[in-house]
Amino acid sequence: MNRFKDKSVLITGGSSGIGFATAKAFAEEGARVVITGRDAAALAEAKVALGSDSVAIRNDAGSIAQAGELAAALSSLGIRLDAVFINAGTAKFAPFADVDEAQWDLSFNTNVKGAYFQLQALLPQLNAGASIVLNGSINAHIGMPNSSVYAASKASLISLAKTLSAELLPRKVRVNVVSPGPIHTPLYGKLGMDADALAATAAQIQAQIPLGRFGQPEEVAATVLHLASPESAFIVGTEIVIDGGMSQL
Repeated sequence: MNRFKDKSVLITGGSSGIGFATAKAFAEEGARVVITGRDAAALAEAKVALGSDSVAIRNDAGSIAQAGELAAALSSLGIRLDAVFINAGTAKFAPFADVDEAQWDLSFNTNVKGAYFQLQALLPQLNAGASIVLNGSINAHIGMPNSSVYAASKASLISLAKTLSAELLPRKVRVNVVSPGPIHTPLYGKLGMDADALAATAAQIQAQIPLGRFGQPEEVAATVLHLASPESAFIVGTEIVIDGGMSQL
């Protein structure tokens, strides 16, 4: 298929995990792909894998100043966007009694404030008919212990999809959310747990998934591409859950 020939798409946090899988899927369907991330080496490696037409821009998703810089960089390159996947985020889990202001600020600056002002900065670069997809999480729905700050930040994104959809429809821009459950990505190695605790947590989570396995980044990517394509033109302001039935059954 070549659904995105002559289209340009932006994936924040696009150098690994779900972001890279999505960038790769877009590139394979003809899109010019722009990825962002904080790790210059990972970005360079991802750009090579995505092909010479791709663009990799070092960018901190939690910085409002860099949100404007990213929009300016795209403008200087003459790139207007047909799809945006706001994927960059952070996940830090801790018991409620142990959460401090620094953890709160990191989560909300990256997952909510950064996403909000990045989209605001990108408005002039969006083509009519563009699709925005936000990366949420089933943690917004399931009340998992130790996830209070992360879950609240993802619930904010789900709310934003509805309000921004209503506001951006006159521009012919749609906003939707994908909410993954447990997916095999490097993010699980960044939760601040040692190897034994991480393995025990993964086993506990897998036991709660009706399909009996973690999802793959490519399975999320396929849904993002669907929401970015004309075939989903009647889907607006909604959330698609990708969790093997974990929050549904």
